[in-house]
Order: sequence, then C-alpha cells, then structure tokens
Amino acid sequence: MSKLKLTHGISKVRRAKLQSSIDQTIADDIELMAEWSNNETQYVVNELLRFAIAQEEDFLKYKVSAAASAGRSASHAKPASIPIKPIADSVSKPDPTTSSTATHA
Repeated sequence: MSKLKLTHGISKVRRAKLQSSIDQTIADDIELMAEWSNNETQYVVNELLRFAIAQEEDFLKYKVSAAASAGRSASHAKPASIPIKPIADSVSKPDPTTSSTATHA
C-alpha cells in the first residue's frame, strides 16, 4: 500500500475553484493535517485528492485512453473554413463624404 507524503511548508500552487461539501469529521482532520504540516488547507486537500487519484488504476487507464482518443480526434478533425479578414479591413474607415462635427481640444 502506498503512503501519503505531505511536504512541509510548500503550499503555493496555482488553483482552480472547486466547491464541495464534505463531512465535518473529514474537514476537521484536514484542518488538523494542515496545521500539523504547516500548509494551507487547500494544499492538503489537493495532495489528498492527488494521492487518491493515483491509487485508482482503472481511472488512470481511462484517463490515458481518453487523452489518446482526444489526440486522435483532434488530428483527424478538418479545419473550419471560416474566412479570416485582415484587421485593417475589419476596422471601420471614416467616410470622406460625411463631415465631422467633433472639436479637438
């Protein structure tokens, strides 16, 4: 059986927002682990989830196959035929036949 290893004091990572409700006893244990390891709670949660995901062999196999099939479908996809206008053409040009009433300060 693998062991979870928390590195003390390295909790500065890029994060994405995930909202979830967990049992209070688990929340208390996570807070205690964060205090014990001198890390932020989010770091402890990330490490616990990373550890749990690494233990699930069937999911890891699925993840590899999903990435492989996504790569295959992306390489076989036809590029969309959308005409692209140069930036200069898409900017509206002033009409020389109309007069401007704006005053420059």
